Amino acid sequence: MQHDVLADCFSAIKNAEMMGKNECFSPVSNLIKSVLEVMKGHGYIKSFEQAGKRFQIKLNHKINDCNVIKPRFSFKKDDFKKWEKRYLPATGFGILIVTTPKGVTTHEKAEKEGIGGKLLGYVY
Repeated sequence: MQHDVLADCFSAIKNAEMMGKNECFSPVSNLIKSVLEVMKGHGYIKSFEQAGKRFQIKLNHKINDCNVIKPRFSFKKDDFKKWEKRYLPATGFGILIVTTPKGVTTHEKAEKEGIGGKLLGYVY
């Protein structure tokens, strides 16, 4: 039984990366689609496509770690340094994936736009 599809997606990606596989599968949801688009835009995955009731994700072998952030902490537009220090290994290394009123994006874009939201996960 699945409780958190985003956590299941990140686990599938991380496990496939550790095993050296070239692709993995994840359940379909709009949130996962938005997160995968952000990861693709930053070069962490090659591509993804919907194959029936799941996404087929082509891996790039560039992910060291990825996970969800639970609970989904709220953040203000000037809290990014605090969360970067907590979840990323170094400043400027990796991305925090956040949801804002303007959609799912990275912490860097949200900081430039000066908007807050909720933390979803991290990838580096």
